[in-house]
Amino acid sequence: MNWVEGVVVYILIWWVVIFAVLPFGVRPPEEFVPGQARGAPARPLLWRKAGITTLVSGAIWLAIWALIWSDWITFRGS
Repeated sequence: MNWVEGVVVYILIWWVVIFAVLPFGVRPPEEFVPGQARGAPARPLLWRKAGITTLVSGAIWLAIWALIWSDWITFRGS
């Protein structure tokens, strides 16, 4: 895997993981402001979720890189 493929794989993993992490810890607000959506979270904590996503994505990417580098899974013909 060259560096371009590695970056593409990391970005794809990051986006999949962010959609899995976004619902964690979401609570509705206690008071609703007129015009506010009922499903809007009180404190979305997006920076924390982005950090967690980055760490989890890095671990998954390293596992995929190790699998490809070790030739346990090969994409080359025999």
